[in-house]
Amino acid sequence: MSLKVILMLLLLAAVFGTAFGYFLRWIVSLGKRGSMELQIKQMMLEAKEDAKRITEGAEKKAEKIIEERTKELKEKEADLKKTEERFIRKEELLDKRQSDLDEESEAIKAQAEHVKEVREKVESTLEQREQELQNLAKLTTEDAKKELLTQVAKTHEEDINVRLQKLERDGEERYESRAREILTTAIHRIGNNLQADVISTTVALPNDEIKGKIIGKEGRNIRAFERAAGVDVIIDDTPGAITISSFDPIRRQVARVALENLIIDGRIQPAKIEETVEKAREEINVIIKKRGEEAAFEAGVLNLDPKLLIVLGRLHFRTSYGQNVLAHSIEMAHLAAIIAEELGANVQVARAGALLHDIGKAVDHEVTGTHVEIGRRILQKFNVDPEVIKAMEAHHEEYPYSNPESYIVQVADAISGGRPGARRDSVENYIKRLADLEGIANNFPGVEKSYAISAGREVRVFVKPEEITDLQARQLARDIALKIENELNYPGEVKVNVIRESRSIEFAR
Repeated sequence: MSLKVILMLLLLAAVFGTAFGYFLRWIVSLGKRGSMELQIKQMMLEAKEDAKRITEGAEKKAEKIIEERTKELKEKEADLKKTEERFIRKEELLDKRQSDLDEESEAIKAQAEHVKEVREKVESTLEQREQELQNLAKLTTEDAKKELLTQVAKTHEEDINVRLQKLERDGEERYESRAREILTTAIHRIGNNLQADVISTTVALPNDEIKGKIIGKEGRNIRAFERAAGVDVIIDDTPGAITISSFDPIRRQVARVALENLIIDGRIQPAKIEETVEKAREEINVIIKKRGEEAAFEAGVLNLDPKLLIVLGRLHFRTSYGQNVLAHSIEMAHLAAIIAEELGANVQVARAGALLHDIGKAVDHEVTGTHVEIGRRILQKFNVDPEVIKAMEAHHEEYPYSNPESYIVQVADAISGGRPGARRDSVENYIKRLADLEGIANNFPGVEKSYAISAGREVRVFVKPEEITDLQARQLARDIALKIENELNYPGEVKVNVIRESRSIEFAR
């Protein structure tokens, strides 16, 4: 019984506790809701105050912006009014000018009509007088002119011929003197400034023992060097030197620099050889670029493509008859500029045409065709001025002379290559050329003997006076010159001097 009572009491206590808990929770929630309503009211009041404050600030800013915009509009209206007034004044001025022009035009028309009337009267008067003169003389104007010219020609024929001959002779002498003066001035200013530069392919050795290192075991080093540099290395009994042979002057220079660096370093073996050759190639490329830029600057030819300058710089390692081609081109540019300035031609076109005239020689061992044709293609590729191309392409007469500068470039080429000391031959070529010159002259009938003098630039031919007349001597000189042109290769020009001398000797006893 007591257990049931206890359970009932516990149940009642649980029910009462639950109800009391809900009651307490309801009381707490009522308190919290009251405080939340107060917070919400406070926040609403603060929000209203903030909204009022923001509204007042916005109204002030709007009023300020309106005032500024109103002021700007008033200023713009004032400017527009001033502009309108200025346009009105200009329009009035234009109307006045148009009126003045109309008046002047009417006056000019009136004057033109008056001049036309006067001219018609004068022409009519002249025609009447001319007709009267023709009626009196019974000759037309053309007949009278012909008769007068015929009479003057008959009377003064001899004087006219003499005067014409004198004018022709004086003109030829004057033009020849002027041409000689221009060429002499150009040669004097430029001709002796530059000397021939021969690129050597011989490398000096500190001692003959280094030859063994260069050859290497079973020729391993020399084969590696020749393969890397693309040249032939000639090692003979010549003491203290070896020779590098290649058709490409750039390869010869790369090989020379690489071999000298290897000799200085002392470590000569295949891996080191390839590394040294590559460094030498980079060094030569830098030199080529620098030489091309320096040549263009020195010659006064600007705005050339950088790649074209690199091709131009390759000419520094190219020679022709012992004359450095790049130095020859720079010299030609100065000569061409002097001549072009004297003749009134385009100086810049002449400069550029002379500087670039042999650019084909930089790659003529790699590309087929003459160096002139190769040079034309190179300049066209780099969009060089067509006038410059015309000036350079005719210097060997492969193309026609298309502008005055083409003649100037050819003359500058002849001066630079033909002046004394500009080019050098080997002893064998020099002796052979002299012998060929004398042989050609001696093969003509009537020639007694001949001598090649002035380093092969003049041939003096002595003929037999009883077989060759003075007129035949002139023709003989021309024939010898033509045969030399057709059969021999030579720098510059060769003067053929035919000498006919007869002596009559008697003794008085």
